[in-house]
Parts: sequence; C-alpha cells; structure tokens
Amino acid sequence: MKALLRLLLPLLTLALLCTAARAEPDAKGSKDPSVFTRMQGFHINRYDELAFGKHDFPIAQGKTETVEGRYFKVIYYANSGITQPSGLQITRNYVNAAKALGGKAVYEFEDGGTQYAVVHIPHKDADIWAEVSGANNGMYHVNLIEKQRMAQEVRTTALVLGNDIKTTGHATVYGIYFDTGKAIVKPESDAALVEIAKMLKADPTLKLNVVGHTDNVGGMDSNMKLSMARGEAVVQALVARYGIAADRLKGYGVSSLAPVASNDSDAGRAKNRRVELVKQ
Repeated sequence: MKALLRLLLPLLTLALLCTAARAEPDAKGSKDPSVFTRMQGFHINRYDELAFGKHDFPIAQGKTETVEGRYFKVIYYANSGITQPSGLQITRNYVNAAKALGGKAVYEFEDGGTQYAVVHIPHKDADIWAEVSGANNGMYHVNLIEKQRMAQEVRTTALVLGNDIKTTGHATVYGIYFDTGKAIVKPESDAALVEIAKMLKADPTLKLNVVGHTDNVGGMDSNMKLSMARGEAVVQALVARYGIAADRLKGYGVSSLAPVASNDSDAGRAKNRRVELVKQ
C-alpha cells in the first residue's frame, strides 16, 4: 500500500495543481484584439467591439488624443491558482510587445495604485492605439482602436454640391483621399469625383477653383506645396477621367490657413484635411 501511495502521490499532486490553475472559459464571442495576445493565465471576462468608435487616449499629463476606428474593449481576469502579476508587470509586457512590433510607448503613468500604458503601433492595415491598465488585483483592461477610415455611407451628391455653391459660393468635399504626405488621388475617391463631374456637366458655365487644405502637422511651406499639389491633382483627375474642360478648373492650396476645426485633436485634423470647390 505504501509503495502504491508513493507512486500515486506525484500524480495526485499534479492533478491538484492542474485543477487549481485550470483555464477558465472566455466570454462568449470574445477574442484577443488585433496584434496582441494576453497575459498567460488570464481569460476574457468582458468583451465589446464596435465597427467604428472612439477613445480618448492619455498622451501627457492632462492631455488626451481622441482616436477613431474599430474599437475593442477587453477585460481580463486571472484564472484561479495562478501567481498574479502586478499592474506594472502587465503594462510593461504590452509596452515591450508594442516595441517588438515597431511601435512605441506614448505615455506611462500611475494613478491611485493603477498602472497605465498607452502604446502606438504603425501597422500595414491600420494604426493601432491601445491603453492598458492594471492594478495588483488579478484583472486588467485593454482599450484598443484600429485607426482606419470609416466606410463612407452618406455621400455628397451633385445636387448638394451645386446648392452649396449657389448659396455660399463654395462647397466642401471630404470624400477625396490621399496617402499621408502625397498628392496622388486614391481610387476610393471616385464616388466623390463622379458627383463633382455631374455638377459641372449640369452647369456648363460653372468654373471652379479646386482648393486643397491640410492640417497643421508638418511645416507651413511643405504643407502649402502639398495642398497645392492636391488641388491640382483633383483638377487633373476631373479632366482626364471625366472629360471636364481644363479651362473650367484651377488648382490651389492654402495649407492649414483655413481650418474648420481645432488641430489639437485627431478628429479635428481629419476635418481640416479636405478639398473645397470655390466658384470663380
């Protein structure tokens, strides 16, 4: 009997350890967000995902950055029986993971015993912003945004553009897209260009100045050249693709000199990056 107990004891001990540290199930329909896995020995207690949402990320003391895109909120709980990591250990793990992916720590701080870390990772599909918070209590939170352009479901029509120009002398177009720092009109701009062309064909006497606008990121001189190049690129697209006479259009650029929102937030800067159609 004693020999049998000696054989069984290690197996019983192992079984008890496995039971104590048993992995608990994740919340139904949940998953680890985007580029991160999770701290070992944790499960998802709560999971929220929005196709398009926003989060205010702390980037300095008393200062936040509002970022919009696909939104994830995940709350992790420690499985029973594990050695629980500290809040600092949790946030540092995420900071190190972000750096390994080519990202950086934007801001790290402690508040009321809770550790916080905000990281930013430039990614091939979308910029990743994440805020991780954890205390020494066996749980931690992740708020993550995949910053990408919202699918534009409400589009500017030729009728709306024409009415704006008749009543105010100008019209704002947000559906024309460029890569950062470039002046090549992207293919997803076609829907907006079609409506501009419709408006111009409906009124053959109308002539327009096509004015590029930027946010205030970067130098004034470089942004002035960029905004001018973008205005001219839209003119070229309307002439080459849609048969609009070149003498009806003139491209200009005003850099960040005519903002319609504050450049202190990402949302404001997005509103300022636009094309204006101004009646000649």
